[in-house]
Amino acid sequence: MFKVIGKDGKEYGPTTAGEIRSWIRQGRLDAQSRIKPEGAADWKGLGEMPEFRDAFAPAPPLPGATSGPAKTSGLAVASVILGALGLFTLGATAVVGLILGILALVKINKSQGQLRGLTAAIVGIVLSALMVLILPIMAAMLLPALSRAKTKAQSVQCMNHVKQLNLALMMYATDHNDTFPPADSWCDLIKPYTGNSTTVFHCPSQPGAQCSYRLNSELASKRLSEVGAPATTVLIFSSAEGWNLSGRRDAALAHHHGRGALMIGFTDGHVEVVSPARAASQNW
Repeated sequence: MFKVIGKDGKEYGPTTAGEIRSWIRQGRLDAQSRIKPEGAADWKGLGEMPEFRDAFAPAPPLPGATSGPAKTSGLAVASVILGALGLFTLGATAVVGLILGILALVKINKSQGQLRGLTAAIVGIVLSALMVLILPIMAAMLLPALSRAKTKAQSVQCMNHVKQLNLALMMYATDHNDTFPPADSWCDLIKPYTGNSTTVFHCPSQPGAQCSYRLNSELASKRLSEVGAPATTVLIFSSAEGWNLSGRRDAALAHHHGRGALMIGFTDGHVEVVSPARAASQNW
């Protein structure tokens, strides 16, 4: 039997060890509470008594819990990084970042304080979600502009090809008594003047074409000095593909780059993209 002094400062007892343990569980007594066995002269701390020492032992750790400071969730950090990289991958990595952020959030909430990084997980989720939703919209808005830029670049290259063919035709005429090549073999005859390159014979938008242009049949085998107005006389023009083909305006096709106009090389050496209405007024 024992006597004890409770947290309220009052003396209780004599009472049994079992009841004292019950009071400890109820919080009425702690390790510093005073106790003495019945008949003893001195009071002692309750935690000093061998009979009750185990009642104040620390609670065992939860299953799976680890000691030491909490660790930062690697999934949360990865979520932030992948979400940011989504800016450069059109949202591809952001999809993974969104999944990792959600997994990190779940694990942190279940870790009983053993994992840190709640803020990083939330930032990763929000950032990844924004990249997944916004970047495809931005890409859809940019694609038409990129397409127009590609078309413009092809148009410039096409114009450069026509200039080179114009020059080759002039060089051929200079070497052949000032006379243009025949209509049925002009591609073959001027090819040496292009460095034997076939690239200049086709438009960039028709990479597999044999030749994207035709010679004005009115100038075939004709002397350059017989051309009355070189600046408005068509020498070469965009048309259906084919090697050594020639023709007049009825054989011309709209510009290969979707602009509804013709790419024309004139006899004076300059090249223009000409509207159908203006093309009709040129010398064919």
